[in-house]
Amino acid sequence: MIEMIDLKKSFGSQQVLKGITATFETGKCNLIIGKSGSGKTVTLKCLVGLFDQDEGSILYDGRDTGKMDFNTRKSIRQEFGMLFQGTALFDSMTVEENIRFPLDMFTSKSDSEKADRVNFCLKRVNMTGTNKKFPSELSGGMKKRVGIARAIVNNPKYLFCDEPNSGLDPKTSLVVDELIQEITQEYNMTTVINTHDMNSVMGFGDKVIFLHEGFKYWEGTKEEILQITSGELFDFIFASDFLKDLRLRAKY
Repeated sequence: MIEMIDLKKSFGSQQVLKGITATFETGKCNLIIGKSGSGKTVTLKCLVGLFDQDEGSILYDGRDTGKMDFNTRKSIRQEFGMLFQGTALFDSMTVEENIRFPLDMFTSKSDSEKADRVNFCLKRVNMTGTNKKFPSELSGGMKKRVGIARAIVNNPKYLFCDEPNSGLDPKTSLVVDELIQEITQEYNMTTVINTHDMNSVMGFGDKVIFLHEGFKYWEGTKEEILQITSGELFDFIFASDFLKDLRLRAKY
């Protein structure tokens, strides 16, 4: 479980996060949604330690990173897995080398142990046999799956995903969503996902947090979203014709 308590973050005179308190639950897909500029990306970067918050606390299973020394914070960050928006694969490395990279950085496993773990993760994301391919030889969806394999190679307790469906067609997006959900439940991870994709929200949003102008405007489940009748969240959610039709079917 991850807890954010009264999180605030400013850049110069601009306050981006204005006292956000939220809990991200273990074994669930916790989604952060909101318009561009609402604070989603800054929130995620604070959670993974790329930004330090100005005020407030972040607790990982009760461990407050603000009260830790550098080495202790570093050890917790080794429990993180990260799926970047653009996958961030190294073009000059093979699939196998990309996935192995965190093992080389953070573990003392033998070469054979690393190879076994890489192959296990490739099998888990249905990419067996692609070890020697380069990212340029992969489709967008395949790159995302390799990114997921790399994110889970160190058995993380916490998985962070930044716009995992960015640039993907609807069918491939569904495959990626299902894979993230399966892995979250299978390994009982605390998964936090930034997304604009409302199909993802309705597909696997166990818990949804809506940010608006730096505030936590709403939180609840995907089922509760369909009961919203007005306000900023309504305007954001039901900008999608798909969601409008879904809401009408739910009412009748």
